[in-house]
Amino acid sequence: MEQLQRWYATLARHELLWVLEVFVVVLVTLIMASLARVILNYLMRQAEKTRNRWDDIVIESATKPLSALIWLAGLCLAAELAQSATEESLLDFADGVLRIGVIVLLTWFLVRLVKNSEQNFLEPIEGKPSDPTTVMAVGKLLRIAIIITAGLVLLQSLGYSISGVLAFGGVGGIAVGFAAKDLLANFFGGLMIYMDRPFKVGEWIRSPDQNIEGTVEEIGLRLTRIRTFDKRPLYVPNQTFTQISVENPSRMFNRRIYETIGVRYVDADKVAAIIADVRAMLESHEQIDANQTLIVNLNEFAASSLNFFVYTFTKTTNWVLFHEIKQDVLLKIIDIITRHGAECALPTRTLQVPEPLQVLSEGQLSESSAGA
Repeated sequence: MEQLQRWYATLARHELLWVLEVFVVVLVTLIMASLARVILNYLMRQAEKTRNRWDDIVIESATKPLSALIWLAGLCLAAELAQSATEESLLDFADGVLRIGVIVLLTWFLVRLVKNSEQNFLEPIEGKPSDPTTVMAVGKLLRIAIIITAGLVLLQSLGYSISGVLAFGGVGGIAVGFAAKDLLANFFGGLMIYMDRPFKVGEWIRSPDQNIEGTVEEIGLRLTRIRTFDKRPLYVPNQTFTQISVENPSRMFNRRIYETIGVRYVDADKVAAIIADVRAMLESHEQIDANQTLIVNLNEFAASSLNFFVYTFTKTTNWVLFHEIKQDVLLKIIDIITRHGAECALPTRTLQVPEPLQVLSEGQLSESSAGA
């Protein structure tokens, strides 16, 4: 014991005690960071065994910020010890760094928590996924609110008056509004999309007013990304959707089959039977919605055909399956026409000659010429 006291006094005389203290603080920080990582990994394994994913989300979100917080606290304490021993003014920043670091790490944790929560709502273990458009909109707004709040707190911690900043923002907001009116128009256009919900992520939309058609991939605060059917990304400013009409085929209840079929005039006596059989075929077709409008009627005396039209709706809205059903219906119509001994009409023309033509031989032509 006396030897330790003499050793401590020797270190103090040589002004090396603060080096030992800093070393001990760094060592303890390392041990605590390692211990915290082990504990969090253990808690994570236990949380994964439960059916509730929220405990997993909280632990996963806190792992990296907590480890960084331990190191920040340890290094700031070591800096304070070194500053008190050496009286170096360069080490006076420790308190400020600690305050700022805590705010930044807390913000990091909250942003990670919001992001992981957003992923949980989009891909739940059980139950139906939430609406991606709403989840992404709320997640973005929460992250923006967290970052803005953290920025204001940081300014207050650095000695700046928040009231002055807010007052400047109120006065400068007018100038900014005029300078960035297009940006604000796109921002409020995005809010209108989130509120009115004319479409959401994953839906197929198109506009009769603009050359816009494809699947919605992302609705941002300024732009909406649409993937066209030839796989090109299309970036549309949100302001555009407040000025154009938008069709949303993804929300159709049925898809329509509307076709005109022509039969030859020589098969006019068979048209009524053909139409009756086509109507019966559609009414009994398992993929045709009999509760919707179903019409099969003679419609037109065309130039070279008797035209009847088919107007009906399929049960499916799937684009690929719809064309398979439509193909099946059209092939069955052809089969019905053939079965009645009729044929589909082709574009033809009939030339009416008032008197039979007489073909003259060369001798008759010569005699006719001589007589003339």
